[in-house]
Amino acid sequence: MSDGMIRPLANMLPRHLFDAEHEAFRETVRRFYQKEVVPNIEKYEQQQHVDRNLWNKAGELGLLCTTMPEHYGGSGVDRLYSMILIEEQAYAMDSSTGFSLHSDIVANYIYNFGNESQKQAWLPKMATGEVVTAIAMTEPGTGSDLQAVRTSAVLDGNDYVINGSKIFITNGYLCDMVIVVCKTGNHEKGAANLSLFIIEADRAGFSKGQPLKKVGMKGQDTCELFFDNVHVPKENLLGSEGMGFIMLMKELAWERMIVAIICQAGAEAAFAHTVQYTKDRKAFGKAIATFQNTRFKLAELRTEIDFCRAYLDRCMQLQLEGTLTVEAAAAAKYKISEMYSKVVDECVQLHGGYGYMLEYPIARAYIDNRANRIYAGTNEIMKELISRSL
Repeated sequence: MSDGMIRPLANMLPRHLFDAEHEAFRETVRRFYQKEVVPNIEKYEQQQHVDRNLWNKAGELGLLCTTMPEHYGGSGVDRLYSMILIEEQAYAMDSSTGFSLHSDIVANYIYNFGNESQKQAWLPKMATGEVVTAIAMTEPGTGSDLQAVRTSAVLDGNDYVINGSKIFITNGYLCDMVIVVCKTGNHEKGAANLSLFIIEADRAGFSKGQPLKKVGMKGQDTCELFFDNVHVPKENLLGSEGMGFIMLMKELAWERMIVAIICQAGAEAAFAHTVQYTKDRKAFGKAIATFQNTRFKLAELRTEIDFCRAYLDRCMQLQLEGTLTVEAAAAAKYKISEMYSKVVDECVQLHGGYGYMLEYPIARAYIDNRANRIYAGTNEIMKELISRSL
């Protein structure tokens, strides 16, 4: 049985995104997951969140908020470093750590839309792991319809008073700060009344539910958040009132790229585990890999994986150039998450009965991967976005 750190197979088409510095960083990330995360995955799944000090260890190695400028605690590097972090997490078949949401989503909101005081207050602490962050969009009953949120922020003197709840919040249980999507103004529904607020976890009236019991991704910290007359000063408003929806739309394309990267690397890891398993496992006196059905099925999966890799890497190039469209990011998230589901399902089949046993990485991948077609906007929403460009 594999230890969870098998390396993906070389792509049929060589990749040209990374230079020597990128690859040196990849080695650091790989060692971190091998030493600090993989041996503890079962523990994290049992307690439903990672150990708090894992964030500090990641910060010490410079693995958090790497794309932030150096004067805010980051390394000032490009998003290829983020891609490497996400890939190596997936290659380790880990779904517990919520680093990418913290470093590549929350940090971007603070950096792109926050004022200088907010940047100085939060980004350096986020980079060291002193502060764990989350973003709270989804509410019970609203799903992907962000314009229908009911959590309200009402101005009362120099404070906003916030009431409502959020659900399915990654990093919610351990978070020290959360960016919350709230309804402001008098509109009953619509994009014009959404605003974003920075809310510290120790504010009176802010409470957290216990980690949610999920089908998969059991080690990832996910919970409900509750706001009961939480007072936050005007200074905690991110950007300006009523600009929340515009800010969300600007960042969601990258969030969907993150999911696509997770799924691509996850498919590559599942495939590599399965190739090794079929070479080792024997049936009727021969390795499973020698049977024509196995060889043809692996060839089919390999082709789909590499076609998606080519599309994803091209999208990443456009992301670096600042020209990636919302539709292209949506297509990457939709197609690659669908591909991952197909690959992992076929890989379980090739494992036979052992593919259904949780001590095998392929079984954990099978239950972990399903959420990728739901979060960051369901795949049905991705199709809607793509169709608008036709």
